[in-house]
Amino acid sequence: MKTKKPHFSLNEPLRHTDHARPKTRREFISQGFMTGGATVAGGMLGMFSSPDKAFADLAADIDLLRADPDICDLKTAGKDKIPFICFDLAGGANFAGSNVLVGGPDGQENFLSTAGYSKLGLPGDRVPGGVDPNGGDFVNRELGLAFHSQSALLAGIFDKFPSSFRANVNGAVIPARSDNDTGNNPHNPMYAIAQNGDYSYGGLLNLIGSRSSESGGNSMPGGLVLRPGLLDVAMRPTKVDRASDVTGLVDTGKLVGLLNKADAVRVMESIQRISDMKLAATNTNAADNAADEKLKEQVRCAYVQSAHLTDQFADDSEGGTGVSPILDPLQDTDIIGPIFSLDEATNDGEFRKTAAIMKMVVQGFAAAGTVTMGGYDYHTGDRETGERRDFRAGQCMGACLAYAAAVGVPLMLYAFSDGSVASNGMPDNSTLGDGKGQWTGDNSSTAASFFLVYNPGFKPQLLSGGSLGLTEAQHQQLGHMRMDASVETASAYPAANSVDRLVETVVLNYMALHGETNQFSLLNHSLGNTSEALDRQTAFAPIVSGTIVRP
Repeated sequence: MKTKKPHFSLNEPLRHTDHARPKTRREFISQGFMTGGATVAGGMLGMFSSPDKAFADLAADIDLLRADPDICDLKTAGKDKIPFICFDLAGGANFAGSNVLVGGPDGQENFLSTAGYSKLGLPGDRVPGGVDPNGGDFVNRELGLAFHSQSALLAGIFDKFPSSFRANVNGAVIPARSDNDTGNNPHNPMYAIAQNGDYSYGGLLNLIGSRSSESGGNSMPGGLVLRPGLLDVAMRPTKVDRASDVTGLVDTGKLVGLLNKADAVRVMESIQRISDMKLAATNTNAADNAADEKLKEQVRCAYVQSAHLTDQFADDSEGGTGVSPILDPLQDTDIIGPIFSLDEATNDGEFRKTAAIMKMVVQGFAAAGTVTMGGYDYHTGDRETGERRDFRAGQCMGACLAYAAAVGVPLMLYAFSDGSVASNGMPDNSTLGDGKGQWTGDNSSTAASFFLVYNPGFKPQLLSGGSLGLTEAQHQQLGHMRMDASVETASAYPAANSVDRLVETVVLNYMALHGETNQFSLLNHSLGNTSEALDRQTAFAPIVSGTIVRP
């Protein structure tokens, strides 16, 4: 007789008898045959202690062009919006119940039925609110957002995120259905985050992601109703695979090395001035004037940018590569050592891409980033496989929070997956299974997404009261589940049964953190036309006023 394999190892592809063989890139990622690409571009300019002074070496006339919004408006740290990183766990990961608690209409701790928790993989003797023989009630509230105390995802977060910073984190969960095992869910909010309200640009790139796709992740870009033409080609995410690709984002050419850095910058400035003189002397037909002026602006910007990049990133030290080490996440002492070992950040694909994404986004040189992690279609008839993968996803999330804390800037971290899984209640008694329910099938009705917000100044404060009289607990859970652990789709929360509305809800909450709910009200959204409707779907009071101030 054929012996059933007890579990899958951490990086092993998932082979399902009830799934066709994977054919598309998304199917390969969700079942773990591909890791989700090594995401992006390692981090830029994080070592500048005073970004506003970063252009001091540029000549005054070039610096004016650099800052002119009609020419280039190159940024030192984007528009100083709150850094935003999302985790796209491809395949249908479990978030609700066994990881983040989801409850009834009164919030996370309006506990579900024992049968409902069984569907979410929790045995009857470990339901939230019960008596834990080791102390407590199976609820962990250290991050504000309530997790199950035995959550593998939470254990992974705590593995990388020091306890000294946890009091400054809070979060919210959004019970919301989405289709299983498909990249066609418009889950990814990066375009909407970057292009709504006051435009949020990165200082070097706009959007970054672990996949070479329209969204930079596994799922499609979402929230397109927010602004016509949201899929701006100029905003398409950049994919970078390893640290050498990060430094490769900036090419200072052969000039640095032949000359010292200061002289190389002067040469490029002179080239720009000569080019500008030539452009000014070029005659234009009136009919072609607008297009011609646009082209001239692009040429001017290209030369200004060359001088700017050389000024900022060139390295003329003896034995150097020509590119400054400040671009390299592997040389960031806030990452290597405190968060990841050099071996982890070099040889573990998930850690390597997380280090690169968080470096770039937290430092403000990308507006938003997506980390795609593959192999989360883990309804393999055991529990150990999912626990291993949840733990590593948690480690990557905890690393992002830890890095934001080390740099001293806020961070909004958003986690989503295409669909979810459910258990038939059969326990997995392996060491890591620990008697929890086996994941035995896809189930879109148990799906949820969640976000965490770190703020260095104070813990993000949940809203309460207002015209609707909602409690903090009701602002921490935007929607609810029925007692049988299925999403209540008939609630007053549009996100519950619409992935596009889910993305709009995330954008609303991102803008609310900046005190920009009034700007969201002006957008073509579908979350309701009253202030009460938006208040219901908002978790936190503002933590910054318009922009953040970087250390």
